[in-house]
Amino acid sequence: MKRMVLLAGLVLFGAPILAKPVYEQLVEAALERTQFEVRYDGRYMAIDYPNGDVPSEIGVCTDVIIRSYRKLGIDLQQLVHEDMRDNFELYPSKKIWGLTSTDKNIDHRRVPNLQTFFSRHGKSLPISNVLQHYQPGDIVSWMLPGNLPHIGIVSDQKDAETGNPLIVHNIGAGPKLEDMLFDYDITGHYRYLPQS
Repeated sequence: MKRMVLLAGLVLFGAPILAKPVYEQLVEAALERTQFEVRYDGRYMAIDYPNGDVPSEIGVCTDVIIRSYRKLGIDLQQLVHEDMRDNFELYPSKKIWGLTSTDKNIDHRRVPNLQTFFSRHGKSLPISNVLQHYQPGDIVSWMLPGNLPHIGIVSDQKDAETGNPLIVHNIGAGPKLEDMLFDYDITGHYRYLPQS
């Protein structure tokens, strides 16, 4: 009886009895991104730190990831910067871009840096062509034609015809929910679901 009264009290006062798992929160945040009009624009610009962002009407594939995690209270700008600052040699910035130090304005907006961060602080999962290996909330990266890295979030929705999990990503026309998991060469598969 005491337990029922306690549960009733929690519901009456608005406290959640069970919080949603982090992966569900991330998927909801990613799906919400598809409701925004965003022009594809990855130019460099100075932004605030921490919790900095480019103007909301612009963005690229990494901004879908950054803004989805930010909805959960996870600031990838700060996390990537701090990890790069302390472990710069483990990140590809010198090899790919010839950089010798971190840059809070852009480091977290680069796919190879996110791949490094997720593999260091989350789980780096096997790449496969088996759709069941890709779970809602997983992060997947690809290499597009022209050696262009790309990244997106696995949703909890599936394509009615293929059964493939739909991906939230921005490949040029703003954040979309699409069946594109196996359209390009997969270069990374990660699970980063910290408690916010």
